[in-house]
Amino acid sequence: MTDPLHGDGARTGAGAPKEADPSIGELFGRLTEHTTRLVRAEIALAKAELKAKLAKIGIGAGLLAFAGILSLYALGKLLDAAALGLAEAVAPWLAFLIVGVVLLIIVGILAALGVKALKAGTPPTPERAIDNVKVDVEEIKKGVRR
Repeated sequence: MTDPLHGDGARTGAGAPKEADPSIGELFGRLTEHTTRLVRAEIALAKAELKAKLAKIGIGAGLLAFAGILSLYALGKLLDAAALGLAEAVAPWLAFLIVGVVLLIIVGILAALGVKALKAGTPPTPERAIDNVKVDVEEIKKGVRR
C-alpha cells in the first residue's frame, strides 16, 4: 500500500493535485479582508499617536498651572519682604526676599518645562498614521496601474 495520504486526508508528494488559481470572487474577498485589516491598523496607530500627544499636552498644562500657583506664592513673599523691609532695618525682610527669589527661579524652570511639553505635543495630529495612509494609497494606485 503506497497511498500518500496522511491522517488529515491531505495529499503530499508527486501525486498531490496542483492548486488552482483563485477565482475573482476569492481575490476580491482577500482584498476586502486585507483592506479592512489595513484600515483598522491605521486607525489603531492614529489612536495611539493622539493618546501620546494628548498626554504630553496634559503634562505641560499641569506644569504651567503649578508654575502659576507658585508664582502667586512668590509674589506674596516678595510683597511681604517689601513691607517688612520698609518697617524694619535689615534681617527679616532679607530672609523673605531670598525665599521669594528662590520661588521665582522654580517658577521659571517649571514654566520652561511646561512650554516645552506643550510644544512637543502640538498639534495633536497622528503624523505617522497619515504618512502610512499616503504610502498605502500610492501602493494601491501602483497596483491598479499594472
